[in-house]
Amino acid sequence: MTLFRKALRGALGPLLAITLLAPLSSYGQEATTPGASPVPAEVEKALRTRLGNPAVQLEVDSVAVSEIPGMYRVQLKQGPMVYATGDASYFILGDLYSVEPTGFTNLAEKQRSENRRLALAEIPQAKTIVFPAEGDAQAYITVFTDVSCFYCQKLHKEVPKLNRRGVEVRYLAYPRQGIGSDGFRQLASAWCADDRQTTLTRLKNRETLPENVCPGNPIAEQFALGQQLGVRGTPAIVTPEGDMIPGYRSADDLLTLLGVN
Repeated sequence: MTLFRKALRGALGPLLAITLLAPLSSYGQEATTPGASPVPAEVEKALRTRLGNPAVQLEVDSVAVSEIPGMYRVQLKQGPMVYATGDASYFILGDLYSVEPTGFTNLAEKQRSENRRLALAEIPQAKTIVFPAEGDAQAYITVFTDVSCFYCQKLHKEVPKLNRRGVEVRYLAYPRQGIGSDGFRQLASAWCADDRQTTLTRLKNRETLPENVCPGNPIAEQFALGQQLGVRGTPAIVTPEGDMIPGYRSADDLLTLLGVN
């Protein structure tokens, strides 16, 4: 996201014109159902050409019809989701809310949750470290974790209780200090071990183990995925619906959030 912040400070030049107003011509139109109609080819081309900026390593991942008439939802690779006009002259960086009789709904976060759900569903179980539920599985959580993170260590001590209550814990790697760091090598050693569960637990218990960084380990790939999905620290807990819970939560809190009795 550092690159994106630099872009906001001027690297995008005349393209960067953030507005909170939808085009005036759309006033009075009926609300658009996102994804209900295809994005016109000329609109997608304009958005990909103007919002994609190789100079600051910005690339458009996807374009979809948004809830605001005349505006499009643009997901940037390794970056945030923005709302842009069809000619790509303006975009909004921030959350979009719908106003309903019962309150406000954060539509942007709702879409981010769906993106997380879909992305995590594509990860093979063989690339995760799983602590399975005991007995009948009631729910599961996906946790982006680091080994040296104190609150990751504290959460890991809650895993046996979660497992006993029917909650499966799926770990993905997120070395906070980046690729090549001590944390990266420790996580790689856990993922490359014959007994991943025991190795990860021993490392989180602050035991010193020999490094075992094997070729083809998924740590860099999972770190990049975490950045794409909005992970900013560890632990980052993701529910089955794709909702992000940043930071530590006790087993009892998680059981309540997951609706597990």
